[in-house]
Amino acid sequence: MDNSKRTVVVTGFGPFGEHTVNASWVAVQELKKLGLGGEVNLHVSEVPVEYQTVQSLVPSLWKKYHPLLVVHVGVSGMATTVTLEKCGRNHGYKGLDNSSFCPDSQCCIVGGPDCINSVIDMESVCKRVTASGLGVTVSVSKDAGRYLCDFTYYTSLYLSRGRSAFVHVPPLEKPYSGEDLGRALQAIIQQMLQLLDQAEEKIHCQQHFH
Repeated sequence: MDNSKRTVVVTGFGPFGEHTVNASWVAVQELKKLGLGGEVNLHVSEVPVEYQTVQSLVPSLWKKYHPLLVVHVGVSGMATTVTLEKCGRNHGYKGLDNSSFCPDSQCCIVGGPDCINSVIDMESVCKRVTASGLGVTVSVSKDAGRYLCDFTYYTSLYLSRGRSAFVHVPPLEKPYSGEDLGRALQAIIQQMLQLLDQAEEKIHCQQHFH
């Protein structure tokens, strides 16, 4: 593998409840076809809607790929826009997963902070993608829903000290196709990488002057 390339991991979820085809995984597969440009190694992974699998799979993705960024994508039946989630929350997990399981502690990481914010400025990503005239409406949220989406996001934020992102997509054709969602993910993640690059440059400049 070419080490000069940056690595990004993007996950989507498998089927659950009425979502027999999960729009998030369809969108991620469309993104995989498009890629993130020649400078980025893109790896995608389907995540089962199970708390215990998430607890082992998310750390294994970070360990295996050492990515610059991990972006988790989930479906929200209530969403009508592509929604960038600012933070993950540790407590309040009462909904049963596909194995009819829910953590006894009702939290992700016992003793972890209540809320962890992404290092990525989602408002800025939203503005940039909206200005690019993509034809897909993007919004920002502070509540990823206290189910597997939120659980996965918090776990990833905790492991990466905030170098994760979460994107909620609406169900397919409500109103966007899988291709539309794939294009939106590509634009969103490219903007996230630009912001991370700018933050890196700032740190290098500050180190240079001290």
